[in-house]
Amino acid sequence: MITQLFEVPWSDYAPALLDGLERTVLYTIAGFAGAAVLGLALALLRVSRHRLLRIPAAIYTELFKNIPLLAIIFVTYFGLASAGLKLDVFSAGCVSLIVFYAAYLSEIFRSAIAGVHSGQQEASEALGLSRVSTFAYVVFPQALRSALPGTNTMLVDLLKSTSLLVTISAAELMSEGRLITSATFRALEVYLVIAAIYFVLCYPLSQGLLWLERRIRAGVPLTPRRRRRLKAARALLEGASA
Repeated sequence: MITQLFEVPWSDYAPALLDGLERTVLYTIAGFAGAAVLGLALALLRVSRHRLLRIPAAIYTELFKNIPLLAIIFVTYFGLASAGLKLDVFSAGCVSLIVFYAAYLSEIFRSAIAGVHSGQQEASEALGLSRVSTFAYVVFPQALRSALPGTNTMLVDLLKSTSLLVTISAAELMSEGRLITSATFRALEVYLVIAAIYFVLCYPLSQGLLWLERRIRAGVPLTPRRRRRLKAARALLEGASA
Protein backbone atom coordinates (compact mmCIF):
# COMPACT_ATOMS: atom_id res chain seq x y z
CA MET A 1 0.00 0.00 0.00
CA ILE A 2 2.81 2.38 0.93
CA THR A 3 4.75 1.59 -2.23
CA GLN A 4 1.66 2.23 -4.31
CA LEU A 5 1.23 5.62 -2.64
CA PHE A 6 4.49 7.00 -4.00
CA GLU A 7 4.27 6.49 -7.73
CA VAL A 8 4.53 10.10 -8.94
CA PRO A 9 7.85 10.74 -10.73
CA TRP A 10 8.75 13.66 -8.45
CA SER A 11 12.08 14.27 -10.16
CA ASP A 12 10.17 15.29 -13.29
CA TYR A 13 8.04 17.77 -11.35
CA ALA A 14 10.74 19.14 -9.03
CA PRO A 15 11.39 22.28 -11.17
CA ALA A 16 7.66 23.10 -11.20
CA LEU A 17 7.45 22.67 -7.44
CA LEU A 18 10.50 24.88 -6.91
CA ASP A 19 8.93 27.56 -9.10
CA GLY A 20 5.70 27.27 -7.13
CA LEU A 21 7.62 27.48 -3.86
CA GLU A 22 9.41 30.60 -5.06
CA ARG A 23 6.11 32.23 -6.02
CA THR A 24 4.63 31.32 -2.65
CA VAL A 25 7.52 33.01 -0.85
CA LEU A 26 7.22 36.08 -3.08
CA TYR A 27 3.49 36.36 -2.40
CA THR A 28 4.18 36.03 1.32
CA ILE A 29 6.91 38.67 1.40
CA ALA A 30 5.06 41.19 -0.77
CA GLY A 31 1.72 40.56 0.93
CA PHE A 32 3.06 40.85 4.46
CA ALA A 33 5.21 43.90 3.77
CA GLY A 34 2.29 45.74 2.18
CA ALA A 35 -0.14 44.63 4.89
CA ALA A 36 2.24 45.75 7.66
CA VAL A 37 2.67 49.23 6.15
CA LEU A 38 -1.05 49.67 5.47
CA GLY A 39 -1.96 48.17 8.84
CA LEU A 40 0.34 50.57 10.69
CA ALA A 41 -1.14 53.53 8.80
CA LEU A 42 -4.65 52.38 9.69
CA ALA A 43 -3.66 51.89 13.32
CA LEU A 44 -2.30 55.44 13.51
CA LEU A 45 -5.54 56.73 12.05
CA ARG A 46 -7.51 54.66 14.57
CA VAL A 47 -5.69 56.27 17.51
CA SER A 48 -5.89 59.78 16.04
CA ARG A 49 -7.61 62.55 17.98
CA HIS A 50 -9.56 63.54 14.87
CA ARG A 51 -12.83 61.73 14.34
CA LEU A 52 -12.73 62.26 10.57
CA LEU A 53 -9.59 60.12 10.47
CA ARG A 54 -10.74 57.46 12.92
CA ILE A 55 -14.09 56.66 11.30
CA PRO A 56 -12.86 55.72 7.77
CA ALA A 57 -10.07 53.60 9.26
CA ALA A 58 -12.56 51.82 11.54
CA ILE A 59 -14.93 51.20 8.62
CA TYR A 60 -12.09 49.73 6.53
CA THR A 61 -10.99 47.46 9.37
CA GLU A 62 -14.45 46.13 10.14
CA LEU A 63 -15.28 45.72 6.44
CA PHE A 64 -12.29 43.59 5.49
CA LYS A 65 -12.27 41.64 8.76
CA ASN A 66 -15.73 40.34 7.93
CA ILE A 67 -15.25 39.45 4.26
CA PRO A 68 -13.66 36.08 3.34
CA LEU A 69 -10.26 36.28 1.70
CA LEU A 70 -11.53 34.12 -1.17
CA ALA A 71 -14.23 36.70 -1.95
CA ILE A 72 -11.62 39.47 -1.96
CA ILE A 73 -9.47 37.47 -4.37
CA PHE A 74 -12.41 37.02 -6.75
CA VAL A 75 -13.38 40.70 -6.57
CA THR A 76 -9.79 41.82 -7.14
CA TYR A 77 -9.07 39.53 -10.08
CA PHE A 78 -12.42 38.91 -11.76
CA GLY A 79 -14.57 41.77 -10.47
CA LEU A 80 -12.18 44.61 -11.24
CA ALA A 81 -11.49 43.13 -14.69
CA SER A 82 -15.21 43.26 -15.53
CA ALA A 83 -15.19 46.92 -14.48
CA GLY A 84 -12.30 47.69 -16.85
CA LEU A 85 -9.41 47.47 -14.35
CA LYS A 86 -7.51 44.28 -15.17
CA LEU A 87 -4.69 43.27 -12.85
CA ASP A 88 -2.21 40.54 -13.62
CA VAL A 89 -2.32 37.45 -11.42
CA PHE A 90 0.63 38.41 -9.23
CA SER A 91 -0.66 41.95 -8.61
CA ALA A 92 -4.19 40.72 -7.88
CA GLY A 93 -2.88 38.10 -5.45
CA CYS A 94 -0.67 40.57 -3.59
CA VAL A 95 -3.39 43.24 -3.41
CA SER A 96 -5.88 40.70 -2.04
CA LEU A 97 -3.50 39.56 0.68
CA ILE A 98 -2.54 43.14 1.57
CA VAL A 99 -6.04 44.58 1.94
CA PHE A 100 -7.24 41.53 3.89
CA TYR A 101 -4.38 41.17 6.37
CA ALA A 102 -3.94 44.92 6.83
CA ALA A 103 -7.30 44.94 8.63
CA TYR A 104 -6.10 42.37 11.17
CA LEU A 105 -2.66 43.89 11.59
CA SER A 106 -4.21 47.32 12.15
CA GLU A 107 -6.11 45.90 15.13
CA ILE A 108 -2.93 44.32 16.51
CA PHE A 109 -0.93 47.53 16.06
CA ARG A 110 -3.72 49.71 17.45
CA SER A 111 -3.97 47.61 20.61
CA ALA A 112 -0.19 47.66 21.04
CA ILE A 113 0.03 51.44 20.59
CA ALA A 114 -2.89 52.05 22.93
CA GLY A 115 -1.21 49.80 25.50
CA VAL A 116 1.72 52.21 25.92
CA HIS A 117 1.00 54.35 28.98
CA SER A 118 -0.02 57.88 28.10
CA GLY A 119 2.29 59.23 30.80
CA GLN A 120 5.32 58.31 28.72
CA GLN A 121 4.05 60.35 25.80
CA GLU A 122 3.39 63.30 28.09
CA ALA A 123 6.88 63.00 29.57
CA SER A 124 8.41 62.93 26.08
CA GLU A 125 6.50 66.04 25.04
CA ALA A 126 7.58 67.72 28.27
CA LEU A 127 11.20 67.03 27.30
CA GLY A 128 10.63 68.81 24.00
CA LEU A 129 10.28 65.83 21.70
CA SER A 130 7.98 66.25 18.73
CA ARG A 131 5.07 63.87 18.15
CA VAL A 132 7.01 62.09 15.43
CA SER A 133 10.07 61.66 17.65
CA THR A 134 7.90 60.56 20.57
CA PHE A 135 6.29 57.87 18.44
CA ALA A 136 9.54 56.73 16.81
CA TYR A 137 11.71 56.56 19.93
CA VAL A 138 9.27 56.04 22.82
CA VAL A 139 5.95 54.58 21.71
CA PHE A 140 6.85 52.39 18.74
CA PRO A 141 9.66 50.32 20.35
CA GLN A 142 7.38 49.41 23.27
CA ALA A 143 4.36 48.79 21.05
CA LEU A 144 6.46 46.55 18.82
CA ARG A 145 7.11 44.13 21.66
CA SER A 146 3.42 43.89 22.45
CA ALA A 147 2.49 43.46 18.78
CA LEU A 148 5.00 40.71 18.02
CA PRO A 149 2.93 37.64 19.02
CA GLY A 150 -0.09 38.62 16.94
CA THR A 151 2.04 39.86 14.05
CA ASN A 152 4.00 36.61 13.94
CA THR A 153 0.77 34.63 13.88
CA MET A 154 -0.54 36.72 10.99
CA LEU A 155 2.66 36.13 9.00
CA VAL A 156 2.37 32.35 9.28
CA ASP A 157 -1.36 32.52 8.52
CA LEU A 158 -0.68 34.66 5.45
CA LEU A 159 1.84 32.12 4.18
CA LYS A 160 -0.76 29.37 4.45
CA SER A 161 -3.44 31.57 2.87
CA THR A 162 -1.42 31.93 -0.33
CA SER A 163 -2.83 28.49 -1.15
CA LEU A 164 -6.21 30.17 -1.82
CA LEU A 165 -4.62 31.86 -4.84
CA VAL A 166 -4.99 28.51 -6.58
CA THR A 167 -8.47 29.78 -7.53
CA ILE A 168 -6.88 32.28 -9.95
CA SER A 169 -4.06 29.94 -11.08
CA ALA A 170 -1.40 32.07 -9.42
CA ALA A 171 1.38 29.54 -10.15
CA GLU A 172 2.14 29.18 -6.43
CA LEU A 173 2.64 25.88 -4.64
CA MET A 174 -0.97 24.75 -4.53
CA SER A 175 -1.50 25.65 -8.19
CA GLU A 176 1.48 23.52 -9.17
CA GLY A 177 0.08 20.71 -7.07
CA ARG A 178 -3.20 20.91 -8.93
CA LEU A 179 -1.39 20.71 -12.27
CA ILE A 180 0.60 17.69 -11.13
CA THR A 181 -2.62 16.03 -9.95
CA SER A 182 -4.23 16.64 -13.34
CA ALA A 183 -1.25 15.04 -15.08
CA THR A 184 -0.81 12.02 -12.78
CA PHE A 185 -4.28 11.42 -11.28
CA ARG A 186 -2.54 10.79 -7.93
CA ALA A 187 -4.43 13.35 -5.84
CA LEU A 188 -3.76 11.79 -2.42
CA GLU A 189 -0.03 11.50 -2.93
CA VAL A 190 0.36 14.93 -4.51
CA TYR A 191 -1.61 16.82 -1.90
CA LEU A 192 0.09 14.97 0.95
CA VAL A 193 3.43 16.13 -0.44
CA ILE A 194 2.12 19.70 -0.87
CA ALA A 195 0.85 19.66 2.71
CA ALA A 196 4.25 18.41 3.90
CA ILE A 197 6.00 21.25 2.04
CA TYR A 198 3.72 23.80 3.71
CA PHE A 199 4.54 22.26 7.09
CA VAL A 200 8.26 22.41 6.38
CA LEU A 201 7.81 26.10 5.52
CA CYS A 202 5.49 27.12 8.35
CA TYR A 203 6.82 25.22 11.36
CA PRO A 204 10.44 26.50 11.25
CA LEU A 205 9.11 29.99 10.48
CA SER A 206 6.79 29.97 13.48
CA GLN A 207 9.52 28.62 15.77
CA GLY A 208 12.04 31.17 14.47
CA LEU A 209 9.60 34.01 15.08
CA LEU A 210 8.92 32.67 18.58
CA TRP A 211 12.65 32.62 19.27
CA LEU A 212 12.97 36.20 18.00
CA GLU A 213 10.03 37.30 20.13
CA ARG A 214 11.59 35.79 23.26
CA ARG A 215 14.92 37.48 22.62
CA ILE A 216 13.31 40.87 22.07
CA ARG A 217 11.19 40.50 25.21
CA ALA A 218 14.34 39.59 27.15
CA GLY A 219 16.00 42.80 25.97
CA VAL A 220 18.73 41.03 24.00
CA PRO A 221 20.29 43.47 21.47
CA LEU A 222 19.87 42.15 17.94
CA THR A 223 22.08 44.53 15.95
CA PRO A 224 25.88 44.97 16.22
CA ARG A 225 25.43 48.68 16.97
CA ARG A 226 23.13 48.01 19.91
CA ARG A 227 25.46 45.28 21.20
CA ARG A 228 28.39 47.73 21.12
CA ARG A 229 26.35 50.38 22.94
CA LEU A 230 25.25 47.87 25.59
CA LYS A 231 28.82 46.69 26.06
CA ALA A 232 30.02 50.28 26.44
CA ALA A 233 27.27 51.04 28.96
CA ARG A 234 28.18 48.00 31.02
CA ALA A 235 31.85 49.02 30.96
CA LEU A 236 30.92 52.49 32.23
CA LEU A 237 28.79 51.01 35.04
CA GLU A 238 31.58 48.62 36.06
CA GLY A 239 34.08 51.50 36.03
CA ALA A 240 31.80 53.68 38.13
CA SER A 241 31.20 50.91 40.66
CA ALA A 242 34.91 50.21 40.92
